[in-house]
Amino acid sequence: MHTDNSSKTSNSKNPTNLPQQMGNSYAGQLKTTRFEEVLHNSIEASLRSNNLVPRPIFSQLYLEAEQQLSSLEAGSRADNEEEEEEEEEEGSESSSPVSYQMKPPPEGCCTTDGFCQAGKDLRLVSISNEHIEVPSGFLLVGAKSPNLPDHLLVCAVDKRFLPDDNGRNALLGFSGNCVGCGKKGFCYFTEFSNHINLKLTTQPKKQKHLKYYLVRNAQGALTKGSVICWKGAELRGRQSLSSTCSGTGCQLPESAGLSGSTATEPPPNPAPGTPQTATAVDHIPSTAAFGSAAYNGKESPKQQLAKNNLSALTRPSVLGTLTNSGPPKKRHKGWSPESPSSTETWNLPLNPQAPNRIKNDGGSLSSLPHSALVGPASSPIVGSGEPVSVPDNLLKICKAKPVIFKGHGNFPYLCGNINDVIVSPLLYTCYRNSQSLSRAYEQYGAPTIQPISEEMQLLLTVYYLVQLASDQVPLIEDLEQIFMRSWRESHLSEIRQYQQMIPQTFPQVPSQIAPVTSAQLPWLAGLAASSCNDSVHIIECSYSLAEGLSEMFKLLIEGKLIKTNYVVIICASRNRAIDSCIVITGKYQARILSEGMLTPSDYQKEVNYQLVTGKVESLGSFFSTLCPEGDIDLLLEKFYQENQGHISSSLSASANKSTALNGTGAAVCTSYEIERHQIRPFQLAVAQKLLSHICSIADSSTQNLDLGSFEKIDFLICVPPSEVTYQQTLFHLWHSGILLELGLEKQHLTKQKVEQYVLKLDAEAQIKFKVFLQNSMQNPHTLFVLIHDHAHWDLMSAMHSLYPQTELSTGLVDRLLNCREVKEAPNIVTLHVTSFPYALQTQHTHISPYNEIHWPSSYSNGVDLYHENKKYFGLSEFIESTLSGHSIPLLRYDSSFEAMVMALGKRFPRLHSAVIRTFVLIQHYSAAMMAVCGLSQMKNYTSVETLEITQNLINSSRQCPSGHGLMVVLRIPCTPLAAVAYERLYNVRERLALEDNFEIILGNPNSGITIGKHFVEQLKVWQKIEDVDWRPQTYLELEGLPCILIFSGMDPQGESLPRSLRYCDLRLINSSSLVRTTLEQELGLAAYFVSSEIHTEKAVVNDVLESDPEKLSSTDNEDEEIATEGSTSEKRSPMKRERSHSHDSASSSLSSKASITAFCSEPSPPLVTAGDRAKSPHQVLSNSTEETTNSHEKQKQKTSQCFMTKSSKQPPIVFLPKLVYDIITSTDSSGLPKSSSLLPYHSVMWASSFRPLMSKMMTCTEQSLYYRQWTVPKPIHMDYNNRNEGRMDTFHPRRLLLSGPPQIGKTGAYLQFLSILSRMLIRLTEVDVYDEEEININIKEQSDQCYHQPGDTWPDLEMFKKIPFDYTIHDPKYEDASLICSKLQAVNSEDRPISRRQEDMYTHRQTTRMRLSKYAAYNTYHHCEQCHQYMGFNPRYQLYESTLHAFAFSYSMLGEEIQLHFIIPKSKEHHFVFSQPGRQLESMRLPLVTDKSEDFIKSPTFTPTTGRHEHGLFNLYHAMDGASHLHVLVVKEYEMAIYKKYWPNHIMLVLPSIFNSAGVGAAHFLIKELSYHNLELERNRQEELGIKPQDIWPFIVISDDSCVMWNAVEVDCSGDRKSDYTWTERNVSLKHILQRIEATPNVTHYALIGMRKWSSKTNTSEIKEPFSCCHVHDFIMLNVDLTQNVQYNQNRFTCDDVDFNLRVHSAGLLICRFNHFSVMKKQIAVGGQRSFHIKSKVSDIPVSISPAQYICAPDSKHTFLAAPAQLLLEKYLQYHSHRFFPLSLKNYRHPVLSVDCYLNLGPQIAVCYVSSRPHSLNISSSGLTFSGLLLYLCDSFVVASFLKKFHFLKGATLCVICQDRNSLRQTVVRLELEDEWQFRLRDEFQTANAKEDRPLFFLTGRHI
Repeated sequence: MHTDNSSKTSNSKNPTNLPQQMGNSYAGQLKTTRFEEVLHNSIEASLRSNNLVPRPIFSQLYLEAEQQLSSLEAGSRADNEEEEEEEEEEGSESSSPVSYQMKPPPEGCCTTDGFCQAGKDLRLVSISNEHIEVPSGFLLVGAKSPNLPDHLLVCAVDKRFLPDDNGRNALLGFSGNCVGCGKKGFCYFTEFSNHINLKLTTQPKKQKHLKYYLVRNAQGALTKGSVICWKGAELRGRQSLSSTCSGTGCQLPESAGLSGSTATEPPPNPAPGTPQTATAVDHIPSTAAFGSAAYNGKESPKQQLAKNNLSALTRPSVLGTLTNSGPPKKRHKGWSPESPSSTETWNLPLNPQAPNRIKNDGGSLSSLPHSALVGPASSPIVGSGEPVSVPDNLLKICKAKPVIFKGHGNFPYLCGNINDVIVSPLLYTCYRNSQSLSRAYEQYGAPTIQPISEEMQLLLTVYYLVQLASDQVPLIEDLEQIFMRSWRESHLSEIRQYQQMIPQTFPQVPSQIAPVTSAQLPWLAGLAASSCNDSVHIIECSYSLAEGLSEMFKLLIEGKLIKTNYVVIICASRNRAIDSCIVITGKYQARILSEGMLTPSDYQKEVNYQLVTGKVESLGSFFSTLCPEGDIDLLLEKFYQENQGHISSSLSASANKSTALNGTGAAVCTSYEIERHQIRPFQLAVAQKLLSHICSIADSSTQNLDLGSFEKIDFLICVPPSEVTYQQTLFHLWHSGILLELGLEKQHLTKQKVEQYVLKLDAEAQIKFKVFLQNSMQNPHTLFVLIHDHAHWDLMSAMHSLYPQTELSTGLVDRLLNCREVKEAPNIVTLHVTSFPYALQTQHTHISPYNEIHWPSSYSNGVDLYHENKKYFGLSEFIESTLSGHSIPLLRYDSSFEAMVMALGKRFPRLHSAVIRTFVLIQHYSAAMMAVCGLSQMKNYTSVETLEITQNLINSSRQCPSGHGLMVVLRIPCTPLAAVAYERLYNVRERLALEDNFEIILGNPNSGITIGKHFVEQLKVWQKIEDVDWRPQTYLELEGLPCILIFSGMDPQGESLPRSLRYCDLRLINSSSLVRTTLEQELGLAAYFVSSEIHTEKAVVNDVLESDPEKLSSTDNEDEEIATEGSTSEKRSPMKRERSHSHDSASSSLSSKASITAFCSEPSPPLVTAGDRAKSPHQVLSNSTEETTNSHEKQKQKTSQCFMTKSSKQPPIVFLPKLVYDIITSTDSSGLPKSSSLLPYHSVMWASSFRPLMSKMMTCTEQSLYYRQWTVPKPIHMDYNNRNEGRMDTFHPRRLLLSGPPQIGKTGAYLQFLSILSRMLIRLTEVDVYDEEEININIKEQSDQCYHQPGDTWPDLEMFKKIPFDYTIHDPKYEDASLICSKLQAVNSEDRPISRRQEDMYTHRQTTRMRLSKYAAYNTYHHCEQCHQYMGFNPRYQLYESTLHAFAFSYSMLGEEIQLHFIIPKSKEHHFVFSQPGRQLESMRLPLVTDKSEDFIKSPTFTPTTGRHEHGLFNLYHAMDGASHLHVLVVKEYEMAIYKKYWPNHIMLVLPSIFNSAGVGAAHFLIKELSYHNLELERNRQEELGIKPQDIWPFIVISDDSCVMWNAVEVDCSGDRKSDYTWTERNVSLKHILQRIEATPNVTHYALIGMRKWSSKTNTSEIKEPFSCCHVHDFIMLNVDLTQNVQYNQNRFTCDDVDFNLRVHSAGLLICRFNHFSVMKKQIAVGGQRSFHIKSKVSDIPVSISPAQYICAPDSKHTFLAAPAQLLLEKYLQYHSHRFFPLSLKNYRHPVLSVDCYLNLGPQIAVCYVSSRPHSLNISSSGLTFSGLLLYLCDSFVVASFLKKFHFLKGATLCVICQDRNSLRQTVVRLELEDEWQFRLRDEFQTANAKEDRPLFFLTGRHI
């Protein structure tokens, strides 16, 4: 037994291996870090970590190390420089050192000093000149060995575990490598010291042995460097012990540790039978650490110090070092439990004044003596002794059932009248939890930090009970916090002690403070209880608890414990652990505690039983005896008889009169305004936050939500089974107009249609939910949002609800919302909405902390973030109103009512207090009504508070001409009691003839609202409702109705109350069940909106408790809100009060005004018209009143004022039970209301009672993290089974949680969210495509000849050859390009459009928004199931599974071999041919002309792209309709990696690096040359297989990266005449178009095939001729065989396609454009041509450079530009060519002759293209005189004779462009230009490039 237990303790592991040193604690490290950052870092760490429990957030906040210890904490320590104490040497009772036994070395290893166990030399002198491999982040340090004093051993240590220059910031623990044998990864210094043969006699520790840094000197030799600065080494002063002693006797300060260098063992010869769980489990210095529960309100200096330090308040001190007499904390191999130990113990004289001081200042428990032996946490020994008999008639005699709380140790059996006592394990659990530290702390080596001893626990419990007032009830939470503080404070002192050790002068004096012994315990407990006037009685027993309990029962029967509330029974003996229990004998306390143990259902059953069995009758008869005039009922009857004749009394007359007046149009109340539904800025902000969370889920790489695949939104709102809540939600949904906006319903909504979207979670819910699930499966392209409103209701696990005794509806949420179908459906997003999210924030929650959205706070640093004209009044504002300095406290309790209840409780001990409280309150209301009606003697039988409520209720309707009155909510949770109350009050009202004055309504969650006909008529008049059958269905529709609403049901279920609510009477809520959610939701009934426009005479609200949970501020979007302590701007007073309609719903017609984002800013039409509203099932708030215009004037004229005007200056008044009032209004040391630290929900429990306190400063996000770390669900909770070792797996990716205070407008926010989400989805499925008409249409020849019929599918080759080529460019993107003249054209200047500015080119082109079809091309943001494999996101296709292949071919024009690289994914290798063996790329497979297949595209597609890795439309899966195709992306070398990352499954063709700065011409050039080379290779390869060369498919497709959709025109020629036809255009797949073109007869005779650019304005004339011979752009099929000798110009940046088209035509080849096909081009704002920026080469500062500066004179000092010469030339000519060709400006009849090239000279100059090649097709130039000549890099085909054919105007200009000045001169000579042209020296120019950038040179001249 002995060895067992001790070794068990010694083997307690330290999971993170972090020995805690005094010198290198984290002290001060995070001093400046914001609390929030640490919390966020922690959440991130916990998400990434594999541990089940997240790291403790608060333990990352360390205390700043104090430089000096206060005298309170000063510890005098015996110490030498070489022997520093730390907690690993866990102190000892004796000062004699104990030898440290090392683990024996492995057999056969080296044990020589200075060598490691592998036999390698480690001595510095031996290896100083050797090269030592030091890993990154490691340092070489010198270790001292005790056996080699003159040597240093070289070690490599991770520098994170070494301190900085201040001795701080070293990580706890060790990580090092052996530099001798190279062994790595030593995680324990113990293990490392064994390996390097330190042979220590004391426990190894790094501070003692790692002494010096090692550095290399100038010669490169390793030498001893500076000393490693371990903290504490330099702070050792010499201070005598006596200087810290004070008082009589020597009190050792609490922080003095145990004497130094010995490890402690269990004491020798333990008493037989004593279980040694741990010899000294608790050597925590006992400080008075529960100071906040201070006895006299005083605090020790230490507590104040802790309070002033935020970190101290919020961290659980798990890093604290601890002096402890148990075995060492790690599994140190040398420690043995049998090791000898000195038995000397220092018994210091007890200071007799100490206990009194405990009582007086609450701060000196530290002076109590401690002893070595403390009992274990719970003893396994069964108590010997007889069972204890409970006396008969105990309840009768005591008037209460005593509650016995089991404490420590064993509890005896009870027998006899056991029904009269209640035994609870609650305290036992609390003690046990306090003993077992949370798993979260173990990460910091927690096993060494010992919990509080049992004696200390019991003593602290006694102190707690002593200071409770007679009307207070002990709370387990309070006790847990006291234990927590006590434990934490003892560790704070030790941290400081180790940070700054002050050694002792006398090493022999031990500095241990002995703990409380079991022998001293009863005496100390008695001492503490002696001052409390007998409220706590201590019974000490020597043998077992049985004697103490028997004595207690005896004293009870004898009546000797009348004044005593608590009896503490202690059985303590020296030889074993203590046994204890606490008996609650106070009648009030016992009643509250025993009732608190009932579950809600047991509570209902108990009350019901007492009502049914008639036990309450005794209470009724007692009441009747109170009234001196006899029974109240007799009085009422008498009153009724007397007044029966005068029924038109003043009261009812006024009510009747008011309705009559309305008809005549006389006095009508104008303060009754019906609020229009509108979206508030807050709701919009929250809706946008929800949207951004949805987008971030979609954007994440997890592919959990593919927003791009959804076309519309559908939704279902789940609400609790309350009829009123259900109707209320229908009402909001109807008026929001959301169903019409989402297109879910057409006009003329009916109530039945709206009901489909709201699900009441009752017995019939499953059928409706099944329909929802079926819809979601049948519509994969609809996103279904499942909204779970009031989400904290019913979190019961479905497994637990299968038991027969539970209601059918419990566990329904789990069954429906957590079913497999919902979890797995990729198109269902679940949104939980609640005011009390705590139960959904546990360690097992389904909701990721990143998916929580909290309602933002309204103010940040005094700035109004969302300007609203209303101020919200929630819990924190109600609490604020109770503070001094406020005129009206809004929270109150009724002391006379409480006194009456307490007295009756003692008289009727068997009745449940809920029954007593209800009967008393009904009596009070009845008496108050009678008193108001004239029976003034009844005032003595009610309380002042109840009388005030009743008076105001009855008088309110009299003061208003229309009869408006106030609402009183009387909350009675228990339904049977509510029915009794309703019956009684109804009866009293009838007898008093008040039935027309106010209504009494029984609000039952399961049924609708029933009110009298008279009141229905009144409501209809006020709300202008004409529907005969109208009845109010929500409480909101009772606006202005004077009534008492008896609100029953165990919990409110989301019902909203009207603005006329004036009193919220919560005196009957169940105050024994103290749970945060329960309390806050009861108070949430009173939450209110107050208008803040007008200022009143006295403010009700001051600085708001801004960071109280109710002031939900969020840290999700830190830029939007920052949590603050309060804000001065909130001091404006609440005025013109307005009831929030629970949630002001989203009205889409108004949302545009307040909108912020793009989705919200588009105005949408009002969707709910007046006509629709008239048919609404709810009429109350839909129509606004007309009279509001002159309301102020009318109010002034009125004689009597309506209650609604008067009371709108403040929120309702709330009455609470005294117990609840105390909890709500009392705050902890940080200012947080006590209610916030209660257990958050009844189906969760605390993970540990050793948890940090919550803080007032916590934002909602931080509170969420707190609950996520410190609460776990009970087995009955639906999240209980949601556990997984990998933390991330437990979060459901499509679940969100929206939390906000009650009644603040969450319904409106989520309905608005649905609206903007729908708009965004529509926007996501749309793209902006260019929509421009063709240009230069009027210049086109209007030929009457028809070559083809409109319905022809393919061109006829012979007929097509007759079609003349149309030189004119019609593509709108070339609007700014030069016109190409084909012959003498009468082009007027007005025919040409006015050119646009350069920047307008892209930004001002006309676009239209198009919905993406199913055949669209997509960018990287599109994810759907079908194309996952295509995109390579399938697990089979890893990113690295692609290979790089070089492919070289020679090209004579470039004069060198071109080497291209292909990146080919494994999945695409079948498109290529590789050599065997060697796998060299040989060619790309090409099909045959004769191949025909439906699922195959023959032409390889090449897409050149730059700067569009994300936005390029390269996903052709849908466009190709799934057909097999070969698609190659052509990318520049420097962009290869980024394109490969985004498109891992695409083939890349990587251009050589020389083309990194080239334009699109280079890509086109290389694509064409490669394709021709490949065609040759394939012909050769397939020729061997017997295939003719002409049968190989010669076409390739060159496509832009912005082609998004393709269209086809279908022509219907079924008209009467041949010329009649109609046509329609529809979206088709690219596969359809390519297969159609590839099937063209004689297709190989065409050189280029293209299609139209789509335009919405396409006219019939363009369709009439199905095929044109003209320019083709953007998407072309190129015959590489026919165009073998026609090249793209590889230098070109712009217009290279026009240039190529002209070359192809002049070579006599056919260019065909299919006019029935068109391509849509998406506007992409990034990449492409815009990726070329022209900037100065000299400075990096971006300066705008005008095109005029792109050229300069040669040899000038012009600023050179960093841009390709060709780009500068093209841009210059586009904007400034008129400087070269002045005669050509707007002179379209005399164009510029351009030889062999087309360069854009700008829109105001026309050009005429001619080819110098022999046999080329050129226009007839006879009769044309040219205004200029452009010779661009002309080759040998251009000769002088060719140029002499052309005629030029006199003064025409010439421009010759060459690569260098030399070739410029040679060209002038070769072409004999000087014969006809005159040149001047100053007419030579160059592009503004430096010499190394090879500028282009040009020469200009004039025609002679």
